Amino acid sequence: MVSLTLSALLGHICYRHGLLTSGGATAAFLMGSAIGILGSPQWLLLLVLFAILGFVATRIGFYEKQDMGVQEGQHGERGSKNIIGVALPPLIMAIMDFAWQGNDGIMAIAYVATIAVAAADTAASELGVRDPNVWLITTFKKVPPGTDGGVSVKGTIYSTLAAIMFSLIGFYVVLGTMDWRVLIPILCGIIGCFADSLIGATLENKGLVNKYVNNCTTGILGGLLAIPLCLLF
Repeated sequence: MVSLTLSALLGHICYRHGLLTSGGATAAFLMGSAIGILGSPQWLLLLVLFAILGFVATRIGFYEKQDMGVQEGQHGERGSKNIIGVALPPLIMAIMDFAWQGNDGIMAIAYVATIAVAAADTAASELGVRDPNVWLITTFKKVPPGTDGGVSVKGTIYSTLAAIMFSLIGFYVVLGTMDWRVLIPILCGIIGCFADSLIGATLENKGLVNKYVNNCTTGILGGLLAIPLCLLF
C-alpha cells in the first residue's frame, strides 16, 4: 500500500505540474509500484529521490538549453519512453532480487548501481550540455554541445559527482548501512555513463538505437556489472 500510494502521488503531482505527460505518469505509477512491491518501499524511495534530481537538473539553465534545441520535450516534460528507459533497469534488478532469495544484498547493490548510472547520465546530459567544449568520445574531435556521444570536462565532473552522491544515498537508503561496497555502484555508475556516450557516438548516431534504448541498455549494464563485482570482492 505504501508503494502504491507513493507511486500514485508522485505520478499525479508530476503530471499536474507538467513534469510528466499522462503516459509518463501512468508508466511511473506502474513501474514505481512494481519496484516498491518486488523490492521494498526503500527501493522506491531512492527512485523518487532520483526523479527529483532529474526534474531539478532539467530546470537548471532550461531556457539556454531550449535555445540550443537540446531540452527534454517541449517544456522539460518526460513521457512514457523516458520513464521506461530509466526505470526498466532498476525494475529488472527488483525482479531478480525477488527471484533470488537470500542473495545477501547483492541485488540491492545492483539496484543502486542502475540508479547511479541514471543519475550520472542525467547530470551529464542536463548540466554538462551547457559546456561549450565538447568532444566525441570515439574520435575526440570537437562537436557541438548536445551531440550524441559528446563528452566534456564539466559533464564528466557532474556525472561522477552524481554517481557518488546517489551511490552513497542509495546504499544507506536501500541497505540501511554503509561499507566499502559502496564503491561498486560508484564504479558502475561512471562506467555506465561512459558506455552511454560510446553507444551514443556509434549506434545512436547511426540511427540504430534511440536514446531511450541507450539509457535502458547502459542502466542494465551497470546493474549486471555490479553482480560479479559483489561476488568477487
